[in-house]
Amino acid sequence: MKHLFPLCAIALMVSACNGDKPAHAPQIEQTQQTTEANQAAINVTFDEARFRTDIKTLSSDEFEGRAPNTQGEKLTLDYLTKQFTEMGLVGANQGSFLQAVPMVTYTPSEQQSITLANLPLQYRQDIVLSSRHANEQISIENAPLVFVGYGINAPEYQWNDYNDVDMKGKIAVILVNDPGFAHPEGTKFNGLAMTYYGRWSYKFEEASRQGALGAIIIHDTKPASYPWSVVENSWTGPQQDLVLNTDEAKNRIQVEGWMTLNAATQLFTQAGFSLPTLMERAADQAVNVDLAQTANIQFANKAQYADSYNVVATLKGSTQADEQLLFTAHWDHIGKDETKQGDQIYNGALDNASGTAGIMEIARQFAVQAKQGNGLKRSITFIATTGEEQGLLGSRYYAANPIYPLDKTVAVFNLDSTNVYGKTKDYTIVGKGQSELENYLADAAKLQNREVKSERNPASGGFFRSDHFSFAKYGVPAVFAGGGNEPLDEATSTYKTQMQATMKGCYHNVCDHYHESWDLSGALQDLGVYYHAAHTLGNNQDWPGYFVGSEFNHLRPAK
Repeated sequence: MKHLFPLCAIALMVSACNGDKPAHAPQIEQTQQTTEANQAAINVTFDEARFRTDIKTLSSDEFEGRAPNTQGEKLTLDYLTKQFTEMGLVGANQGSFLQAVPMVTYTPSEQQSITLANLPLQYRQDIVLSSRHANEQISIENAPLVFVGYGINAPEYQWNDYNDVDMKGKIAVILVNDPGFAHPEGTKFNGLAMTYYGRWSYKFEEASRQGALGAIIIHDTKPASYPWSVVENSWTGPQQDLVLNTDEAKNRIQVEGWMTLNAATQLFTQAGFSLPTLMERAADQAVNVDLAQTANIQFANKAQYADSYNVVATLKGSTQADEQLLFTAHWDHIGKDETKQGDQIYNGALDNASGTAGIMEIARQFAVQAKQGNGLKRSITFIATTGEEQGLLGSRYYAANPIYPLDKTVAVFNLDSTNVYGKTKDYTIVGKGQSELENYLADAAKLQNREVKSERNPASGGFFRSDHFSFAKYGVPAVFAGGGNEPLDEATSTYKTQMQATMKGCYHNVCDHYHESWDLSGALQDLGVYYHAAHTLGNNQDWPGYFVGSEFNHLRPAK
């Protein structure tokens, strides 16, 4: 049976009858056309059965985990292109729905010889290493190991873990997260809310800028916010990256990866140091320590070059068609691992077939409204990105090579894993407090009688971990939101507890597959918030900016 869920029609109609308007929204002349468009937004419905079908199809075994440059990518691109075409959207890239993203796939050998401080370490079990260079053989002998605390160089915090150390020919050993996690009461960094300095991508970038030969991050589950299994599953096998220019490629560290906390503890003990003691010291002040130990690393490496693709579909606006609203969701996942026994496919149903299905369902509703004469004044574009799991590759490429100018891009709404745990009383904005774009979400959530809140675990650095961040770095207001922590009622709470137990440990694991028993009413509820926020912003002349205090305020300040 097909179930159609109204977009909180009753709550929205009550608000409309009371004449409630966002305080920050400009006065819009209430013509008959505008009134009809607003009423259309109120009455829009999402089709749960179709939403389920999209999730189920994209995460099926046939799609093989949707890794870039695989048969799974081809099937995904074909499916998305067909769906957007049927909606009546147009390909944004001169009529094509595909934007080529030049990528290189590095495949390290499973047979790796790794010795740190005379300790032989087991690949996957103790350590995971790879190289983003086209060398057929990675061979490092007697490279000095240097502990560099959190691996941060942040002048604004008067913090430099690389102060007075020459990293040429050396391998940096780095703590995960940033000092704020260890000392949330401190004045430096952002307490439990991770800064970009805590992200693994920054740590490898900074080690490269410092001229290091390599960098190894010490994995610790609590500050990392995920177990070692996520590292093992995500960082082994083929690894994609953007094709770098000559200087970037030349200066990149030769080897990068992770080691377990247990292996790191043994390493530091072998070097005559207490890792817990140095961790405490590193949280209080910038630090670097020569461990007086060396690394010997050998493994074969293969590089293959091939384009992957973003899917970019546009619904043209009317009077402000050159101004763009973007919806993003990554279509890719980890693919399959033929070295595994049993299930080898990382289906990625929640992460992120559900988000991709979400932007398709939102697109369908905007397309229907446009066909009925209630289209937006601004254009709206939907981007299903590639390579998010490998470091936001597709969104990074689009932001650096935009089809539509970023100075004409009003906002970005990002969907990455939707709510499969039922309706909630609250609504989560990841990294809350960044931009005025959040006001539109708060207004839309209020119409559903929901309260906007921050995420419960800001230490995970969620704001820096999905595609919206690629646009934030260029000053485009971008949000990542959805779900909540307060179930709507007792029955939903009971279901949520049961489903969380079912899904436990499935992030970046083979058990992230579609469940017929998922309660998707919460996901549809969240699609409604995004839809209404975009509908409002798509019909006014506002240009949201970043708040004072945000690291992106100087790029596009709030007014």
